[in-house]
Amino acid sequence: MNTLRAFTLSILAAACIGSVQAQGVRAEIGKPLQHAGELLKAGKAREALARVREAEAVGGKSAYEQLIIDRMKAAAAQRAGDTGTAIQALESIAGKVSGAEAGQIAEQLASIYAQQRNNAKAGEWLHKAVAAGNNSAGVRQLQSYLQSVSGDYNAIARDAGAAVANAEQAGRRPEEGDLLRLADAQQRLNNHSAYGATLEKLLFNYPKKDYWNAYLGRLPRKAGFADRFLLDVLQLRLASGTLNRSDEFMEMAQLALQARLPAESLHIIDLAYKSGAFGKGEEAARQQRLKDLALKREAEQKAAIAGQASEAMNEKSGDELVNVGYAYVTMGQVDKGVGLIEQGIAKGGLKRPADAKLRLGMAQLQSAKSKAKAAQTLRGVQGNDGVADIARLWLVPGLGNGG
Repeated sequence: MNTLRAFTLSILAAACIGSVQAQGVRAEIGKPLQHAGELLKAGKAREALARVREAEAVGGKSAYEQLIIDRMKAAAAQRAGDTGTAIQALESIAGKVSGAEAGQIAEQLASIYAQQRNNAKAGEWLHKAVAAGNNSAGVRQLQSYLQSVSGDYNAIARDAGAAVANAEQAGRRPEEGDLLRLADAQQRLNNHSAYGATLEKLLFNYPKKDYWNAYLGRLPRKAGFADRFLLDVLQLRLASGTLNRSDEFMEMAQLALQARLPAESLHIIDLAYKSGAFGKGEEAARQQRLKDLALKREAEQKAAIAGQASEAMNEKSGDELVNVGYAYVTMGQVDKGVGLIEQGIAKGGLKRPADAKLRLGMAQLQSAKSKAKAAQTLRGVQGNDGVADIARLWLVPGLGNGG
């Protein structure tokens, strides 16, 4: 339990020294305590504890003098590794203080007992800390620890969930630790949908590569997820910096070719060579053949795309206009592509309107003229087959989308 510190020794000792210097403490008590404080600062905890015992041996102590002695004793004993004496002193203090200090002392006692694996006593003092109004990060950590060692993941999910909800309702970013505890409890309880939602909150609030890997790793396994979005998953992996293996680059380039996006495929292949993922080992020849094919398909598309756009204008449905428009986007003609996608959506008769809206939002992200509209477009994408998940993810901070 290295993360659960017994108590803040410097604060306790400083409060004691300040009290020693104040009126109401006799010299025969104040002098050894003052010396004890100096010894503590010098790292001589055992000698400091001996000086505290000198003060404690003085007869006729007032309640105030005993409180000052107990504070210094707790600090010195804990620093000296005398846990029993530290507990005795802290429990004595707890019976004499109230308010915020009572909550802090209770937290320290809960932490010491937790270190001793005396979870019953730790829970007792933790309850007193909360009752005294102490809702510090240390208290929440102790709560989670005690719940986890007891296997009470329902309680962890309840408490961490409440902390996350309270932060969101107050307009604050939830604590990363609360989100992690909630996600871990949900996963242990096999609450997969709730776990996914919490993982998404982690991603939006703390967009780290570990969370991208975890979320995108499970997304294709989500119930109802359509295989046609596998390229989208890899695009997100590329944008988030979590795509780096040669087989992943190979799969992504092949999927882009299958989607009639040879310029996108060539871009991916070039990135793979630049990163060192392509061009080495037994797969180098296959990788070169893939590049040659992508170059050939790209040249063919450049020669044919204007005619394809003209033909698409005459079709009843807007599907082909959307497809051609997005191909233009991948070729670097972003604004032209955005215009064609918008025309395709306006024409209607679309086989998958949500897919078209996703492509429009992704195109708008790349357009200086239309970028401001991208977030609204992507937030409006609806569907249960993965399309809405993909759209939301393009708004995660850190992808250069300004979302």
